[in-house]
Amino acid sequence: MVTLPLWLIPALPLAGFLACGLLGRRLGKRFVSIAGVGFVALATAAAFARLVPYAAAVFAGDPAARTEKLWTWMTAGSFTADVALRLDPLSAVMLSFVTFVGFLIHVYSVGYMRADDGYWRYFAYLNLFMFSMLTLILGANFLVLFVGWEGVGLCSYLLIAFDYGKESAASAGRKAFIANRIGDFSFLVGLFLTFAAFGTLEFDRIFPAILADPARFAPALTAIALCLFGGAAGKSAQIPLSVWLPDAMAGPTPVSALIHAATMVTAGVYLVVRCNVIFRLAPDAMLVVAIIGGATALFAAIIGTAQNDIKKVLAYSTVSQLGYMFLACGVGAFVAGIFHVLTHAFFKALLFLGSGSVIHAMAGEQDMRRMGDLRRKLPVTFWTFLMATLAISGIPLWAGFFSKDEILGATFARSPVLWAVGLAAAGLTAFYMFRLVYMTFFGKFRGTEEQSHHVHEPPSSMTVPLVILAVLSTVGGFLGLPRLLGEHASLIHRFLDPIVPAIAGAAALPELSSAAEIALIAASVAIALGGWILARAFYSGENSGDAPARLASRYPALYRAVAGKFYVDELYETIFYRPFRTLARLLWKAVDELVIDGAINAGSFLVELAGDLLRFFTTGNVRNYALTFLLGIVAILAWLLTGAVR
Repeated sequence: MVTLPLWLIPALPLAGFLACGLLGRRLGKRFVSIAGVGFVALATAAAFARLVPYAAAVFAGDPAARTEKLWTWMTAGSFTADVALRLDPLSAVMLSFVTFVGFLIHVYSVGYMRADDGYWRYFAYLNLFMFSMLTLILGANFLVLFVGWEGVGLCSYLLIAFDYGKESAASAGRKAFIANRIGDFSFLVGLFLTFAAFGTLEFDRIFPAILADPARFAPALTAIALCLFGGAAGKSAQIPLSVWLPDAMAGPTPVSALIHAATMVTAGVYLVVRCNVIFRLAPDAMLVVAIIGGATALFAAIIGTAQNDIKKVLAYSTVSQLGYMFLACGVGAFVAGIFHVLTHAFFKALLFLGSGSVIHAMAGEQDMRRMGDLRRKLPVTFWTFLMATLAISGIPLWAGFFSKDEILGATFARSPVLWAVGLAAAGLTAFYMFRLVYMTFFGKFRGTEEQSHHVHEPPSSMTVPLVILAVLSTVGGFLGLPRLLGEHASLIHRFLDPIVPAIAGAAALPELSSAAEIALIAASVAIALGGWILARAFYSGENSGDAPARLASRYPALYRAVAGKFYVDELYETIFYRPFRTLARLLWKAVDELVIDGAINAGSFLVELAGDLLRFFTTGNVRNYALTFLLGIVAILAWLLTGAVR
């Protein structure tokens, strides 16, 4: 049996990028659809051709990584960096949903973006995004990973600012780019510290060295872990670098689905889990990860309760769910964190694509206050969206219930305080998601008469991906059944446990009794149902919205703060943006124009002045030139004679 090379998986989307980018404009939308979707479909098929036999080997007891070296990238003294790809349990899980969910988003985009003039450019960027993310997760060392890391950052900028003619889209793209550059600087510092400590950036040399002698490297690992987490916080929108992700909604809705569900924002979680050996020997860094993850989960969930833009609600839900993933990593539940990455990919892609279906039907309208009663005219969209809502809210037996419950259980074992924070965020998640459902699909229609006539179910290229993702959002959680059902009940743990090797001196994750697990599950289900019931009481029925309006009028300052995202953007504007703009203007006017340009302009003025003076001696008269020549010789002779006399 022929084994496909790993390089073929990222190479196929790269070929799609070149085909759409170089030929798409001339050959038309039909060619772009075939090439843009076709190359990603082939990459998905190639990925699963490698994943199926590898998964069978892992479950048979052979979890060893398969590494393929392509060429030597650079050699400097004792340092060598290879362009190499690696397939292990972690990259296999990431590869499975990045390719498959990415493929579904490409199919959906055919119908959603059909009328856009930049159709060829859109699919070129989308394919480049897939290439970058696949390079990131398959990289066998930090350098190859960093190439993919920067690639997804570039593509996010291009796709968020896709409608660059709109100032809002261009501004959102710049914001995402700058926020990620701050995180990337931290990541780079972490790479330099890693090289200083280990003399290499190869995973297969760094992690075994730590496992062989943890005490030797432990003092340097806290700084390395914090710097790597700084990069992860930028990519995965954690406090204080979370401000870019809600504004990323300026891009087309399928882009939001790709960024939020399958690619860029999961890269930070992947990095932390990939480096779990480093983090587990840096307990202070893990505490920072847990606190920031928990704070982000709660903070974003609170803001999500007062947003009226359907995509903004989902954006803040993404920030909150990413906080859960980092909370899991911070308490040592790395497998639970990746499990939530997997289930989140299913239901969050479905939520964004479902919102895109609603926006498409409403002729571009995104304000939920102008929607309502859409379940009758959009039945497929409604039922699939409801499946995703049940999943993200943690309702049994949908996918999000299993992964979120495991995170909360692991958090309780480490810190009851952080567990309470996570539990509160879970209740708020159920509330704002069912608020979205009731405002969008129930009650009376609040749009215009023209919108009412326009509302219709989208084409099958958009609804089929919704149905597939709804099935995955419903059954995907059964990959990680609770361990109280048996030691081998969780397939995801059996598959991923080898990536979290035992380390001498590292604290193991405490285990809970069956009674404690059942009690925590009950609390998790109760808070989710409580959020659902509260949303139903507030936003369903004839007088929907009256109770929230009364609360808003009773506590206007609090409501304005939550609706205004706690004025974080304004705070950043005051503390960072405005002072830096002032400094930049000062450097521009005082240093650049006055000093640098002034010196250059002064020099050119002196040269020009000298030329003007010398111009008077340029008469064109040969006798004047001969006289000048003679006087010059006389002056030189006089100077020489004076020197000789002395």
